[in-house]
Amino acid sequence: MRKGFNPNKDKKTNELEYYHQVIIPVYIPHNSDYFKDSFKILQLTINSLLKTSHDQTFITIVNNGSSIEVTQYLDDLLNVNKIHELVHTLNIGKLNAILKGLSGSNFPLITISDADVLFLNNWQKEAYKVFESFPRTGFVCPSPSSKLLRHYTYNVIVENLFSNKMKFTSVKNPTAMKRFANSIGNPEFYNEHQLENYLTIENNNIVAVIGGGHFVGTYRGEVFKNITQKHSEFALGGTSEYEILDAPVPQNGFWRLSTHDNFAYHLGNTFEDWMDAVEIKNSTSKIVKPILKQVKNSKLLNKFKSLIFSLLFRKKWIWKKFLVFKGLSKETAQNY
Repeated sequence: MRKGFNPNKDKKTNELEYYHQVIIPVYIPHNSDYFKDSFKILQLTINSLLKTSHDQTFITIVNNGSSIEVTQYLDDLLNVNKIHELVHTLNIGKLNAILKGLSGSNFPLITISDADVLFLNNWQKEAYKVFESFPRTGFVCPSPSSKLLRHYTYNVIVENLFSNKMKFTSVKNPTAMKRFANSIGNPEFYNEHQLENYLTIENNNIVAVIGGGHFVGTYRGEVFKNITQKHSEFALGGTSEYEILDAPVPQNGFWRLSTHDNFAYHLGNTFEDWMDAVEIKNSTSKIVKPILKQVKNSKLLNKFKSLIFSLLFRKKWIWKKFLVFKGLSKETAQNY
């Protein structure tokens, strides 16, 4: 039986003081074999995030069926208000855990990160520069990669095809790219040419790299507003990450970019001494909320850009001519 009137009925929720959400799904079922160092690496991830994030950052952790030890650690973080939201589930898969983190909120900026990322100082500030300097930006990765210039970037490339502001420039931090290659167990991931040059775009003296990976990245919240997929059949991989984290960026008319320099490291599942040696300072400076300009999106025009890109740039000889047109030598383009 119900008596009286619920005081919250028809009452609008208060707007949160936060404008930037960070979502980290965590799956560490035990501390042996593949997961031997994962708990230590998770602690590095969260400690670096807490140190480098501004005070209007809302941190959501989705515990995706982790061990009792990890669960207790996350509970302790919530209890002392170091994180703002903690969702406990059974192992429902990485993408389903991310979808849980996205639901029930409406943040203008959302960072989605793996649980093995070392956040470096100024990662938010540098991402915001990209969002403001390139109003069509919908995604910014803080760790640039020369190999991802064709990864869901068809609209950036087609729209700037004849602009002299989009061109190949020298890689600013090749050491960071080498560390990424090692972190995925493939030291030869980049060849010598890919470590020397990447495709960039410039505006208002701010340089961004074309493309970006999804191990960590900041999205405009609008990217996820029209997602109809509420569940992924894959625990990890498959088509899930592309359909939910990658494709919606250009489909909504946004650009996929990375910061010019490196502001985050992918750590992998094995601890190395250098990870503890990276100097990370507590963030004390105030960061002004970036102005996100409205971006018009035509689905028909978007499909046309995608079609043009597919027809032209999937042909190797045309792609090589494009690489030369944008600044690479013929020899480098041949092996890029």
